[in-house]
Amino acid sequence: MSETRTNPPGVRFLPNAVTVLAMCAGLSAVQFALNQQLEGAIAATAVAAVLDGLDGRIARLLDATSKMGAELDSLSDAMSFGVAPALTLYAWQLGGNRVGWVVALIFAVCMILRLARFNTLLDDGEQPSFSKEFFVGIPAPAAGLLALLPIVITAAAGGNGWWSAQPTVMVWMLAIAALAVSRVPTLSLKTIKVPAKLVAPLLVLVALLAAGIVTYPLISLTIALAGYLVHVPYAVYRHHWLANHPEAWEVPPRERRAIRRSQRRLGLRPPLRRRVAGAARRVRLPRRNGDRERENRRSYRALGLRHRSK
Repeated sequence: MSETRTNPPGVRFLPNAVTVLAMCAGLSAVQFALNQQLEGAIAATAVAAVLDGLDGRIARLLDATSKMGAELDSLSDAMSFGVAPALTLYAWQLGGNRVGWVVALIFAVCMILRLARFNTLLDDGEQPSFSKEFFVGIPAPAAGLLALLPIVITAAAGGNGWWSAQPTVMVWMLAIAALAVSRVPTLSLKTIKVPAKLVAPLLVLVALLAAGIVTYPLISLTIALAGYLVHVPYAVYRHHWLANHPEAWEVPPRERRAIRRSQRRLGLRPPLRRRVAGAARRVRLPRRNGDRERENRRSYRALGLRHRSK
């Protein structure tokens, strides 16, 4: 006799409540920016990003996933990381600039388009198996935080500079919006597998990061955002390598590394010396045309004859 498992209403309510809190935190960044409280705007967006990463995991852990929760999560991301950062940057530095308002609109629209494409890719069953390891474009929480990088640097430096000038802020917003809607692959932290020998060093790095966030939160956030941008070329290289090696799609990371090492060995150039050490010392490699030409010249000189080149 099978017993049907039903979750109480409070359990199903919890993930949606976290999503609503994330949306409220993201929109609160606009209010902090209007009051020129830059650190409050940064903290509100960071809290929204953390809550956005927790709501889905809580829903899966409690077996409380629902279609309404998925739709609410998308709307929350659009408000917290699309509309809120655009309004925050406009209220902070672009107020009264018509071009700045257009840039803010473009950023918000690009973020909404990025989320709409993400939802359509979830139902696409024709994607290769390795595609789950990557996002298409920069995910919404990362893009929202990256857009606020000029505010983070201003708060960390304690004053304005070239990074807070209106042209710089507008160009930066357009660049992040383009990365969000682009096809550039970025790594998905959900699918990264850490080898057993690297667990301890990574835990030490996590402890150092936590200490840095507590002691120097703005500088730590700047370094983290810069590191995220640096990882993009590696993600592009990894995606390209996997796309060209279907034999590595279903194997664990250790076997993937073995495949890379074997290909590097096969791709090595032959040694420049004509002789090799050891038991194969007497084995000569085939000569090239340039080597034969030089040897012919030596033989002609030994005989006192003049060699005519072709």
